[in-house]
Amino acid sequence: MTKIVCVGIATLDYIYAVEGAPYRGEKYRALELVVAGGGTAATAAHAIARLGGEAMLATRLGDDPTGNAIVSELEAAGVDCSLAKRYPGLRSPSSAVLIDPEGERLVTCYADVRTPDDAAFLPARLPQDASAVLADVAWITGARRLLSAAREARLPGVIDGDRAVEDRSYYDLASHVAYSAATVRALTGLDDAVEGLSALARSARNWLCVTDGARGVWFTRGGAIDHVRAYSIAAVDTLGAGDVFHGALALALGEGMAEKRAVSFASAAAALKCLKFGGGRIGAPTRAEVEAFMREHEDS
Repeated sequence: MTKIVCVGIATLDYIYAVEGAPYRGEKYRALELVVAGGGTAATAAHAIARLGGEAMLATRLGDDPTGNAIVSELEAAGVDCSLAKRYPGLRSPSSAVLIDPEGERLVTCYADVRTPDDAAFLPARLPQDASAVLADVAWITGARRLLSAAREARLPGVIDGDRAVEDRSYYDLASHVAYSAATVRALTGLDDAVEGLSALARSARNWLCVTDGARGVWFTRGGAIDHVRAYSIAAVDTLGAGDVFHGALALALGEGMAEKRAVSFASAAAALKCLKFGGGRIGAPTRAEVEAFMREHEDS
């Protein structure tokens, strides 16, 4: 089984289905409510386990009931939480998420500002059976430690670049960086994702891609920009789709899958997630579901 070490944030999400995003100070009624784990790294780890991989999560949590719920859900899914540090007296991260009828989301996150940044509790070397590291941008100190360990072990190190970070040298630690279109705009000032990716690629020594929703994924390949189209679906809920994409991408790369095929695999996993309401945990597909979905669309 392929082991992926994920490092970053884990949250408990309160996910509300609403008729439309609030636009003024009134009471609004939710149509549905789901309480489930979230967070970029944690949802990616959960997706990896669902896809048949072995996931280990390095994160920071309080010793509160929220933290208990986060760990219990992940462990029940098969995620190794032995690197989840619990801090007495601190609150674990949580989010309130509103999902509109088109599946788009509005997210408000909370993280305890007293949470220590120190990553000394993380191992300096990866487990011998690890195949890759996946890091988000929520805990740069921890991510740097494990991405450096991946580089030393000559294993793929993947960054989920869903937000721009001030110190751009962080992205250089990874062998693979998957940016969101919004991050590319923030880093380059260019509105077009392809033009922005091309600009970033000119000075990059690692593999880059940019995810752009229904427009698909563009990525660097042999000095050029290649493209994988998005799967055509009627999205119900996009919350966690990017997290599932990055988890699937890291798993595929850890397995040794070619990069273009890895992007197609990750795109299929993310598309299937969008067909179910309730965030990335509830919507994350199995390996069999992804492979059947890919065969169906390749034949069509």
